[in-house]
Amino acid sequence: LARNAVRYAGGGRVDFGVEEPASGDAARRTLVARVSDAGPGIRDLAAVLEGRYRSPSGMGIGLAGARRISDTFTIDSAPGRGTTVTVGRHLPAATPPQTVQSLQRVAEEVLRHASRTPFDEVQAQNQELLRALEELRARQVEIERLNLELQETNRGVLALYAELDDKAEALRVASEQKTRFLSNVSHELRTPLATMVNLSRILLGSLGTEFTSEHRRQAEFIGKTAQSMSEIVNDLLDLAKIEAGRTELRPSEFAVADFLAALRGMFRPIATSPDVAFVVDAPDEPITMHTDEGRLAQVVRNLVSNALKYTERGEVRVRVERDGAADAVVFHVSDTGIGIDVADQERIFEEFTQLENALQRRVKGTGLGLPLSRQLTKLLGGTITVNSERGAGSTFTLRVPRRLPEKREGADAAAEAVRDA
Repeated sequence: LARNAVRYAGGGRVDFGVEEPASGDAARRTLVARVSDAGPGIRDLAAVLEGRYRSPSGMGIGLAGARRISDTFTIDSAPGRGTTVTVGRHLPAATPPQTVQSLQRVAEEVLRHASRTPFDEVQAQNQELLRALEELRARQVEIERLNLELQETNRGVLALYAELDDKAEALRVASEQKTRFLSNVSHELRTPLATMVNLSRILLGSLGTEFTSEHRRQAEFIGKTAQSMSEIVNDLLDLAKIEAGRTELRPSEFAVADFLAALRGMFRPIATSPDVAFVVDAPDEPITMHTDEGRLAQVVRNLVSNALKYTERGEVRVRVERDGAADAVVFHVSDTGIGIDVADQERIFEEFTQLENALQRRVKGTGLGLPLSRQLTKLLGGTITVNSERGAGSTFTLRVPRRLPEKREGADAAAEAVRDA
């Protein structure tokens, strides 16, 4: 800094001092040197401080270097009114208080190391230049090392991308094969299962009067088994259609009150346990929806059916409310059943997943209902979540837009649901 003052201003002044922290301040004392001159000032101060300036008579890195190795640095300069640079270094915490005499010794030590001849000055500058070149060389070596590591990393990333592409293609082929298999098997099984269900009804109807109690029990068993298998096949076919992007939505306008009345009527013959009450709360206000009523009913029926299966006593309640801010309708299906552990609340939405519990041995399930419900909910533009605790019941929340988004009215909706899944 002193060399700059001599070179560009013909001379200057260096003042030393110690800045004491304010009372109660945790900051350390700072040894300060202030170099001031009355020269022409600095025109391109920002470029100089950033190290982008190259001086015709030097390297132009003096100020930037001083700034890097100082704990505090301020500069005041403008063309025509000189330059004042103040730099500081924090003193160690154990340093005793400074006096005028100790600061005078600092000044004398600086003068003792000052260049006495032009040759000494040139030698000092050459030493600084050599140090700067050595620093640049070290940086260059580090940059080359980092570039080599980056090249190796890039090769690894490219190999990983290629491997991921291969696996993605294999998964796509496997998914297509699974979808084709499910679709074909479902179509092949639907007809014989429907025949079995109808034959069991005929046997129990016109011919049932001639059956013994054991014959009737066996015929009922055949009918229930065929009906259960038929439901599994239908769920598999629905999942296959969604994954293939072939599920068509048929939106229509309907009142939520009528929708709930139909739901109540459908489950009244089923919810016959004296220990479980089935309650459907009407919404506080009339609500109309424009969406696929059949698909929405399929999801809600599935939630209610599961709630009734896994509730031994208490109640199963369906409650509906409107979210005006999001223009959505929210269905809450809550029960006082066995509940679900937090760790398992995402697993239940995976295909063919059934949790171990005391009721599972008595209640038959396929592990397809909730995965299918989530897929159908995505088709409708909504979400389905669960809040549950083991032994304290469950609440499934179905949030669906009041009006089906136009982009979801068709096969594109199915493809989008599969991508989201």
